Amino acid sequence: MRRRVMSMLAGVILAAGSLLAGSPASAQQADVTSEFGTDWHDPVTAAPPVEKPRTKACDVTLAEAQFRDFTPYKGSYTPPKGCGDRWSKVVLRLEGTVKGRQFDRLGYLHIGGVEVLRTSTPEPSPDGIAWNVEKDVTRYSATLRAEQPVEMLIGNVVNETYTGVIDVKATLTFYAAGASTPAARTPDRVLTRAADDTVVTPRNSERIVAEVYATGSGGGCEEYWYLTVPDAAPYSCKADDGPYREVQITVDGHLAGIAAPFPTVWTGGWSNPFLWYVIPGPRAFDIKPIEYDLTPFAGLLNDGRPHRVEVDVVGVPQGQSGWSTPVNILAWQDAGRAHVTGALTGHKAGDLANTSTYTPGSGDVQHRLDTEGGHGLTVSGYVNTSHGRVTTTVSRTLATTSVHRWTDGENADALDATWTDRETVSVDGHATRTHRTYRMDGTTTLGADDRLRTVITLGDREATSAGGAWTVRDDTYTGDATYTSSAPREQRHAVGVTGERYRVHGPGRCYDRELRTEQGMLTVDRTRC
Repeated sequence: MRRRVMSMLAGVILAAGSLLAGSPASAQQADVTSEFGTDWHDPVTAAPPVEKPRTKACDVTLAEAQFRDFTPYKGSYTPPKGCGDRWSKVVLRLEGTVKGRQFDRLGYLHIGGVEVLRTSTPEPSPDGIAWNVEKDVTRYSATLRAEQPVEMLIGNVVNETYTGVIDVKATLTFYAAGASTPAARTPDRVLTRAADDTVVTPRNSERIVAEVYATGSGGGCEEYWYLTVPDAAPYSCKADDGPYREVQITVDGHLAGIAAPFPTVWTGGWSNPFLWYVIPGPRAFDIKPIEYDLTPFAGLLNDGRPHRVEVDVVGVPQGQSGWSTPVNILAWQDAGRAHVTGALTGHKAGDLANTSTYTPGSGDVQHRLDTEGGHGLTVSGYVNTSHGRVTTTVSRTLATTSVHRWTDGENADALDATWTDRETVSVDGHATRTHRTYRMDGTTTLGADDRLRTVITLGDREATSAGGAWTVRDDTYTGDATYTSSAPREQRHAVGVTGERYRVHGPGRCYDRELRTEQGMLTVDRTRC
């Protein structure tokens, strides 16, 4: 099955949000047909829209472009007039259209070199689709206060077969601060690395956070890193150490942070685009950065010299590409000090555990790979600020379990996997805890009649607590789709049902929205809060 997957996706070329299309009030309704036709509902997710204050708003257009190849759009940005320069919120909106035939594509948007959006595109219907993505980009306000160059790219290939031109418009909406909507507290500087991966932080930084937009992509095996197997196993995607992946960040060669990558499934994933035409998998259109609190290293970073900040994805075979890891560095400065000193006081890294056990199969007996992995890291440090010494301790523990089963020829291919990423950031004894759990349970089978069926469940759960009650965000996707894989597009006789339920609950917070589709038509759009 893997060989079929790779041959079907060989033309996927991916370049370096919250999808909002389709609110309950605007949901298209149509009679359900017996199979997919030439048109379907525009892409929609159950995620909550970005909350916007009721205050004066100013719009700025960042880019309007049509992407046919890998030529980036380049333009310029000028801050808005009439909304001040300290905003209560800044919202980025990307609107797109595409029609015909096209693969899913990855894209980025840079302002002043800062990555403010990494997104992917839906695959279009012959009749065409429209979608939009919204993202809260208030944290990049320091960059947005000055004129900046703009660069945007959604790498694409257009020819006689793949006809879809991706037409997009990106805008920023600034919401002015007022008596009832104060200016948001944001980083004082947003930095990017130099060509040699170094960065110079302000000497009076009292808090430093790195964000990494880590994506496994490119059309090769790292797009499906969670399915890779060691050399001993007969499977078409190989990795010496199996499917365990971990995104590490280092400061001058010292391990400074670890994280589990999110197992994103793009809109052509698992050999079955009919799963994702209307409802994408979690985060497919809203690629969230991994955050690392580097404050324990602030005493080292604040000496005014360049320091090397590097990212490595553990588990990727030597010399193999497929991961993109752009980095932004956010710095909060101490207005009362010209130089904030400090020191790293504790650094304890556990042994990285990664074991893959292969059980051979033959005939009707499936091959099986059982993988368990994990890692732990705790770092501590202090900074001497104008308001006293502040000690920060960051602890993070990762764990992975997966069972991968497949048949000879890969006509049946299944994965059941769970990733956990538990983090505690303690500042002078006040702890903020974040527990992340990612789930993937999917099976693809190819029958004797060349009917390909994929049944899959994806989960994205995060629970956070700042010393009190927990707030829980839970996004679950389910899908079951079948089509004739060897037939031309118009003869695939595809059928499929998909669904998503997105819930947020905690003190004073309740959000619950459920979507369902059949044959590309939206049949359920229900809210419960």
